[in-house]
Amino acid sequence: MDATMGLQLLLVAAGAIGVAAVARRRGWPAPLILVAAGLIVSPLVPPVPLEPELVLYVFLPPLLYSAALESSYLRLRDAKRTVGLLSVGLVLFTAAAVGTVVHLMLPDLPLALAFALGAIVAPPDAVAAVAVGRRLGLPRRTLTVLIGESLFNDATALTLYRVAIGAALGGAISIWEGLGEFLLAAVGGVAIGLVLAFAFAWLFRYTRDSLVENTLMLLIPFAAYLAAESVHASGVIAVVVIGLYLGNRMHLQGFGTRLVSTAVWRVTDFLLEAIVFALIGLQFVTVTEGISGYGAWEVAGYAAAVLVVTIVSRFVWVFSVTSLIRLVRRGEPKTPAGQRLILSWAGMRGVVSLAAAFAIPPDVPARDRALLLFLTFTTVIGTLLIQGMTFPALIRRLGLSSEREQYEDRLAEAAAQQAALDAGVAELERLIAQEGEPDEIQAQVIGNLRDKSWRRSLSAWERLGGGTSHGGAETPSALYRRLRRQMLQAERQVFVRLRDERRLDDEVLREVMAQLDFEEAILERD
Repeated sequence: MDATMGLQLLLVAAGAIGVAAVARRRGWPAPLILVAAGLIVSPLVPPVPLEPELVLYVFLPPLLYSAALESSYLRLRDAKRTVGLLSVGLVLFTAAAVGTVVHLMLPDLPLALAFALGAIVAPPDAVAAVAVGRRLGLPRRTLTVLIGESLFNDATALTLYRVAIGAALGGAISIWEGLGEFLLAAVGGVAIGLVLAFAFAWLFRYTRDSLVENTLMLLIPFAAYLAAESVHASGVIAVVVIGLYLGNRMHLQGFGTRLVSTAVWRVTDFLLEAIVFALIGLQFVTVTEGISGYGAWEVAGYAAAVLVVTIVSRFVWVFSVTSLIRLVRRGEPKTPAGQRLILSWAGMRGVVSLAAAFAIPPDVPARDRALLLFLTFTTVIGTLLIQGMTFPALIRRLGLSSEREQYEDRLAEAAAQQAALDAGVAELERLIAQEGEPDEIQAQVIGNLRDKSWRRSLSAWERLGGGTSHGGAETPSALYRRLRRQMLQAERQVFVRLRDERRLDDEVLREVMAQLDFEEAILERD
């Protein structure tokens, strides 16, 4: 990477963060606003190249790893059949449908390149859909399926893409050879992911340092991706496997590691996603300049056809497969039509498709390569803007909500909190009996501990009522939190004033402010 490209990326990052900040403040879907902003700005600024290696080796691993860390292994396991049908079956079906239609429209284009385009546009990127769905309260199972699909579908698509490109460049590859390459990539990715997961889990047992552990976690996705890709296995699957494994064991880490990890990955996700979606829009001029030998309306027709086939293929697969499963398995519960419609419409494509198109080897004829890149770009932009912009309205129209799930979550949390606090109080009573009669100061400490347990128990049950009592008045826990937050703010002002008066060192100020911040964080959780 030269200095010019580095400066371009820095400017893109700064602009993307600014646009994303405005979108977040307004409650708009930031990924879609970033794409639209990139499209508008693209003709006005120098071309910003989208390097495939930058996307696949720098942006993709940490984004996949972060999503896997936050995913529920247990929920994904429950939805494994649906996730598998989407991340493998739907990708193959879409690639075949798009490849067939492109070959019929462009018979002069090699069949292998037509199927390569199908593999490129086949995998959806669920970042935008999940962001909107979470904000509007989609049911948990639907979100789990979307997240699981996005975690695994890239591996299927990228393997199929490699096979198709290899065939286009003169390597005669049979179906069985292609299947063998896919199995090698999948099995190898799982094996490497598990080996690294066990190794890092063992290492974390002995570090016990939140700074060291989170620094290692920043390196893990790159290590897993590179290790798998170096032996022609799936780096995507390796990263997802290790992320799911370590995420499921995060409770074994220290509280400091968990607190820091949450902050680190939120910042990382925000920065990388902002840059990625801005880069998508900024490719407008680059992908349109290389088109030659086709009329404008002709190319527009090809682009519209690929976009329509890509969108319709998902509808056909989701509705037909769910109906077929119910036909074969009589006792299978019926998937609500609204949920199937949401899954069908949540097929926005993303930067992995663009990176794969930019990575088409220069050995492919320039005219064909430019056309494939343009068709990929229009499919990505079309799905993001058409489906992405209408996705919130569709969710509201269908009335899908997770309110019942949220209530059940609060009820389960309150019961679990009560059981855990009862165990904590029992352990406290055991220690008191073991250590003998406490003196006055010890009795105050013990009283404070009992009082804190009582407040936490009360707070958990109060959340079922939304923080208000039956008469609509402020609950005791809500009152406590409000007053304590105001007290903390007053304490902060005193510490800052003493620092300004040079009666307190900055290092001491940072320490006490951290203590107050942790207490306020606990108040927010309680």
